[in-house]
Amino acid sequence: MAAVIKRGDKYLCMQRCRSKYDYISERWEFPGGKVEEGEDDREALKREIKEEMDWDINVEELISIIDYDYPDFSVTIAAYLCHGNEHDDFKLLEHLKYRWLTRKELPLLEWTAADAELIKAL
Repeated sequence: MAAVIKRGDKYLCMQRCRSKYDYISERWEFPGGKVEEGEDDREALKREIKEEMDWDINVEELISIIDYDYPDFSVTIAAYLCHGNEHDDFKLLEHLKYRWLTRKELPLLEWTAADAELIKAL
């Protein structure tokens, strides 16, 4: 799942840490994670953002579901529109950097392939 966190006309973009897979290492993504047993998507997104960023968000409507096959694994990303508070009081616990960008600016970053597909659905 992915949290497409929007503030005004800008979206929160997060840079991944180094990974054993070059094709996702240090690329940009929308934050999120996996659903654990007994959770629904919204509960899982709130938990993942709290764990990764120590931030409470509101999860709103489903934007899109993206299926993507990387060379070594496949992902299905359910992306939800989300909102946080008006302050950048989150922490970068699992990411290198963050940026707030408009829809038009999003293609300027080097995104993971799955998240690049998600941008097309915005």
